[in-house]
Amino acid sequence: MYEEFAAVYDALMDDFDYPAWAEYYLRLLAEAGCRPRTLFECGCGTGSMSIPLARTGIRVTASDLSEDMLRVAQQKAPRNGVSIPFVRMDMRALELPRPVDAILACCDAVNYLTGEGDVPRFFQRAHRFLKPGGALAFDVSSEAKLTGMDGAFFGEERDNVAYLWQNRMDRARRIITMDLTFFVETKDGLYRRFEERHVQRAHTENELRRWLEEAGFIDIRVRGDRTMRPPAADEQRLHFTARRPESTTGVK
Repeated sequence: MYEEFAAVYDALMDDFDYPAWAEYYLRLLAEAGCRPRTLFECGCGTGSMSIPLARTGIRVTASDLSEDMLRVAQQKAPRNGVSIPFVRMDMRALELPRPVDAILACCDAVNYLTGEGDVPRFFQRAHRFLKPGGALAFDVSSEAKLTGMDGAFFGEERDNVAYLWQNRMDRARRIITMDLTFFVETKDGLYRRFEERHVQRAHTENELRRWLEEAGFIDIRVRGDRTMRPPAADEQRLHFTARRPESTTGVK
């Protein structure tokens, strides 16, 4: 996933306001009582969230599984006047040299944890590497959104790139498979074709709450799609915050 796609990802996401989303996440963290000085982002992609967060003065470190996405992020950060350590890491095996004030996993990163025990394992690792009183924040595409995408077909053509996107969902397992075909213009004017497959799981709000509680988190809050209100029944995206207790000793 996100291999050759990394080269065109930012071009296709140029209409998304990442600075506004970063500001929203800081509001969520503040509401949870966390104003971070240090922050670790999981699933950072090309650094589009990491960079505006770092520009606020927060010491940001970020990770992703895709070397190609990280390569783009490493080039973008200095162009935007910030220094961010980018590391390749599986969020299920999160390992930090020292605890941080906040951990983020944005833009469906948790949906990509599809195996049994994957999400609880991430929550446990996040709890371990947060300072007492620190906060975890993440978002997921909701079950309503992903179920509604079953069988859907999308396509878009830009000046130098086009893509086709076909979805199919295993409703019993709540697993959606997204097959994408890209056509990218090369220097000689021809188009190179490549394909990627992305697989996500529609985790329910109740599941996520239970796994957070089992990992030791408290003060679990859920908000609707980039709002400060509770989610509606058909909400397309859910935003979670959860805190590690102040009095926590030891690790899970």
